[in-house]
Amino acid sequence: MREFNVVIERDADGYFVASVPSLKGCHTQAKSLDELVSRIKEAIELCLEVGDEPVNNEFIGVQRVSVMA
Repeated sequence: MREFNVVIERDADGYFVASVPSLKGCHTQAKSLDELVSRIKEAIELCLEVGDEPVNNEFIGVQRVSVMA
């Protein structure tokens, strides 16, 4: 079993959007978090199945930054 970091955001329409930074182009969206987790697992499996190799970047964290705009 392999583990991947998944970034989850909510878009302006209320959909949850997930992406896997270590797998280029691996992303999906769903209306609920449960559905999103199921879909991103499937997306990861498909990316690996077609031969996409994960980039081995070390996950450090997420930082919120404020700027004057």
